[in-house]
Amino acid sequence: MLISRTDCQLLIVDIQEKLASAIHDNDTVTRNAVRLLEAARLLTVPAFVSEQYVKGLGPSLPAIRAAASAAQFFEKVHFSCAAEPGVLDLLRASGRPQIIICGTETHVCVLQSALGLLAAGFQVFLVADAASSRTAENRQAAIDRMRACGVQVVTTEMVLFEWLHRAASEEFRQLLPLIK
Repeated sequence: MLISRTDCQLLIVDIQEKLASAIHDNDTVTRNAVRLLEAARLLTVPAFVSEQYVKGLGPSLPAIRAAASAAQFFEKVHFSCAAEPGVLDLLRASGRPQIIICGTETHVCVLQSALGLLAAGFQVFLVADAASSRTAENRQAAIDRMRACGVQVVTTEMVLFEWLHRAASEEFRQLLPLIK
């Protein structure tokens, strides 16, 4: 099953100031989430950014906020985005059945969100190189569990190239700096 930019939406989960420094390979996670947000904006893919308990964990990282100028932010207190009141309605309103998900922590909020979205009938794609936890072991366990439950595991470049679908286009030229 390929990702279709006309059938999908992007969900960035909890890449926040007070948690980021503790996340394994945080620079890569942030850089890839920014690439996804910028590509989503250029290709008009709806994007959403969750923030877990902002009072305690702070807002999203400045790089995420800057790249998410076209995204819709929402605060949550549930670990799962799917359990937060109104979020499933928000995601269903787009009429897009595919959800591209990434963020932190992979074994808590990303895992619970992905499984909740899957249970709600969405096709869920985890961007593995844009998701992490405080430990590599927790990250890998979460990826393994999501895969076993039916979440498709992809990479940032897989998403970008599937969104583009072909090279001979103005969109490809626009996204080329994000790929290089």
